[in-house]
Amino acid sequence: MPSVFIKTFGCQMNVRDSEQVLQDFIERGYQIASSEKWADIILINTCSVRAMAEEKAIDKLASLKTAKKKNPNLVLGIIGCMAQNRGREIAEKYRFVDLVLGTQKFHKVAEIADNLLKNPDRSSSYVDLSKEEAAHNAINKHLSTKAQPIAYVSIMQGCSMHCSFCIVPTTRGEERSRPIDEIFEEVKRLAETSVKEIVLLGQIVNRYGAKEFPWVKGKSPFVQLLEKLSTIEEIKRIRFTSPHPLGFKEDLIAALRDIPQLCEHVHLPVQSGSDKILKAMRRGYSRSKFLSLVDKLRKAIPQLALSTDIIVGYPGETEEDFQQTCSLLNEVRFDNAFIFRYSAREGTTAASLGDQLSEEVKFERNYRLLEIQNKITMEKAQKWVGQVVEILVEGESKKNASKFQGRTRTNHLVIIPKNERWRGEFLPVRIVETTGHTFYGTPLISGIDEALQFDLQEEINPAPIVS
Repeated sequence: MPSVFIKTFGCQMNVRDSEQVLQDFIERGYQIASSEKWADIILINTCSVRAMAEEKAIDKLASLKTAKKKNPNLVLGIIGCMAQNRGREIAEKYRFVDLVLGTQKFHKVAEIADNLLKNPDRSSSYVDLSKEEAAHNAINKHLSTKAQPIAYVSIMQGCSMHCSFCIVPTTRGEERSRPIDEIFEEVKRLAETSVKEIVLLGQIVNRYGAKEFPWVKGKSPFVQLLEKLSTIEEIKRIRFTSPHPLGFKEDLIAALRDIPQLCEHVHLPVQSGSDKILKAMRRGYSRSKFLSLVDKLRKAIPQLALSTDIIVGYPGETEEDFQQTCSLLNEVRFDNAFIFRYSAREGTTAASLGDQLSEEVKFERNYRLLEIQNKITMEKAQKWVGQVVEILVEGESKKNASKFQGRTRTNHLVIIPKNERWRGEFLPVRIVETTGHTFYGTPLISGIDEALQFDLQEEINPAPIVS
């Protein structure tokens, strides 16, 4: 039985696309290799949002050249965003690559790679970066080999916002949304398995259906979708990512308040606290409008947890601009923030701007902002210690397979002892300790001895720094 291995870089949408590709291979009689060493086909699903993401994929690709020399019949492919952005360059420079497919060809990867494996006499790379009508509707399969309590559901592809720093409209195309009924049927099928929570995915997820479907009775297509999905009894939690602040109209705020399955967590990318920089980024809102939205959300959902994305070192960002971002962090007090150094992306408006900042300045501002946010994160996290929360147990902890991990409705990660009976179940847990970004808890189940659950000195490491 032939085998396939996929290395995935980037966001949840890339993870979802890889899942679709793997299921297509399974339906063709393939097995999923546990390591690239045992694979007949190796694919790298790539990201282009920052230079570092592309560099990681290129490094991985280069490391596979030896494997290709040892086994010329090995099929080696590059798929996804970097393939779309730099595919022909990659095929020309790395001639040992057999397959380069763009972001509108995920549903064809297995078929094409399988044909290549059956044809060892390959004279050149197979490259297809073309657009394909309705390709976004094809991401609808989930791994049949993996029981899981949480599933990603892709509801749209592409982005039409064209922020000045972002390459996504180039790599993913303009936004296209799937029909509500198709998404509903996909989630119903998931509900018939072990899935209890879904995460709706889109580049700007709360612009779902903006070009295709009408508002009905004062409700956007996205809210119509949320309401319909909430009627599926087995689905107990619904999340969505990643939204844009401009997409939070009154109907969506009301839905977050009124639909019980919608979790009390919103990821709200602000990018900067400076009006000058926000305008240059073409974000479409001001600092004051963003703060007003935060106020509306918190008034509607008092227990809401907020996270955000911030870019430091955007071209022309002065120390005063940066200080405005620092003050916004202190004012909003996000539960978590993902802070990134600006990375110029060829073809974007920002890449051609003058007054590009040095990497030294970017690193220094990144560090200062992280210090502010880590302090806030820890202060907010400490308030959870001693509290009882409900988590959905996902499975093994990514950092310690001898423990289980789960998440609260507010998207806080909780580590608990491992017990197979708890896999995929909702559990009441008392939080006993936190690093800020991670919580440690004891299930409130008869027979559990709280005092013996964790050697805290051994288990708990300092809070990670996101950069």
